[in-house]
Amino acid sequence: MSAVVKPAPAGTRCYQRRHPEHTLWYRLVQAHFATWLALAAESDATAPPAYVGQAFRRYLECGILAHGFARAHCATCGHDYLVAFYCPGRAVCPSCNARRMVATAAHLVDHVLPPLPLRQWVLAVPKRLRYFLHDAAALHGVVVRILLRAVERCLRAHSPGSSATGRLGAVVFSHRFGSALNAHLHFHCCIIDGVFEAARATDGALGMVFHAACGLAATAVATVQTQVRRRVLRAYVRRGLLAPSDGEQMGGWDHGGGHGGDFWLDASVRIEGADLAGRERLLRYCARPPFAL
Repeated sequence: MSAVVKPAPAGTRCYQRRHPEHTLWYRLVQAHFATWLALAAESDATAPPAYVGQAFRRYLECGILAHGFARAHCATCGHDYLVAFYCPGRAVCPSCNARRMVATAAHLVDHVLPPLPLRQWVLAVPKRLRYFLHDAAALHGVVVRILLRAVERCLRAHSPGSSATGRLGAVVFSHRFGSALNAHLHFHCCIIDGVFEAARATDGALGMVFHAACGLAATAVATVQTQVRRRVLRAYVRRGLLAPSDGEQMGGWDHGGGHGGDFWLDASVRIEGADLAGRERLLRYCARPPFAL
């Protein structure tokens, strides 16, 4: 495959092909993946699913010219550039994951989120409840809806001029990993710091009006945390995943902080509406892959 590229403007950097085979992560996978896969298949433990092997094999081909490339020709200088094909994997490839992270953040900033104050709400549930979330997609959605409804009520109460019809705007990222690559499912919610209401203009056209939240203190966040804790435990008991006595006992725990055996909710990160760079940094953080080079 070949293509003719247009001349780059003066001062533009030239394309530099990446070399994944020179990175430590690539060399580790290349040297030890087949051995690990064979040992895992021979052991008594459950062998990894087929998609795990597929993801690693595709990563070993990502960015390697021997597995396919496109030739780009510059009509001005006459140089040819080889652009290697990529996975595009969603699991272990740092390059493809980083590309997706950047593209997701740029799309949200440019086309989805309005230039209004943005606050990050992070929720983690106790380990005893977390294990069910990894396997039950329906339960995953239940917890997210409980959180968003509680936050919406909180924003209505702290947004002057809003009514019971005010609705929030949010983008939710589900993280299944912790800082040590451990299994730790928690939620990063980027929520517009206020509520929207339908409003009719003088010419009769239907539009939206935004009521900004103010005075959102730690006590308000603690109230949301208490509501989420109570409703999540109730949902687990109702689905038979938790005994009523255990749900009542866990509801009386001290949920002051931490990420292990308790509920944890944080809303301390807030980005002003005019800070587009800060907004994109926050979204990149929320869309980040499990690990990077």
